[in-house]
Amino acid sequence: MIKISQFIKFLRKDRGMSQQEIADRLGMSRPSYILVEQGKKELSLSEAQKISNIFGISLKDMETGIIPDYEKYKEMILSFLRFFSSNGDGKVPKTKLAKLLYLADFSWFYEKMESMSGMQYRRIQYGPVPDLYFRALDELEEEGRINRDNKNSDVILISENEGSKRSPLNKLNKQELDLIKKIAEKWKDKKTRDIVNFTHNQLPFKLCAPDEIIPYELIIQEDPKYVY
Repeated sequence: MIKISQFIKFLRKDRGMSQQEIADRLGMSRPSYILVEQGKKELSLSEAQKISNIFGISLKDMETGIIPDYEKYKEMILSFLRFFSSNGDGKVPKTKLAKLLYLADFSWFYEKMESMSGMQYRRIQYGPVPDLYFRALDELEEEGRINRDNKNSDVILISENEGSKRSPLNKLNKQELDLIKKIAEKWKDKKTRDIVNFTHNQLPFKLCAPDEIIPYELIIQEDPKYVY
């Protein structure tokens, strides 16, 4: 975990943005913004909200100081979709896909003491999900990389666009891809309600209050047979 000032500096550099650009969008001078990155000036709530909007992360993510890899998270989505494309019709219910991603991140933490994507998962009614999950799907669809289909029922089905399947998944290493494959293999024939019930009965979900960010560390207390 890092200080919020260092976190903001990392995100700015990661997005290829200048200090002046961020300062202008915050409505402050560059010298004042430099003090923010140095940890010598605190942000107001409205400034913190602007920062979160600029970088596309929640205030909760900023508070944790854990750096999420948003592009890697999108590759995780595509990796699961590719598995189901090779082992079925390629269409995955949106809720089931969200739970598969959660299991990948928390299972990776169980093994490596770090999240695969660094995303923060919130305890909502239908299970753990990052605030940015829905935005990631929107962006992937806008980029022409996934399709959404809910013509025949109330269930939204997600699949990878045929033209996108040749693009490499450079942010995922072999071990990560292997774990994603194991998780997808286990749950490929299960219904959405099965994986929802499974995640609801895990300790991380049971120990957190509604709408609370779920600490990754809670998965360490889980029985190894019920990690994914």
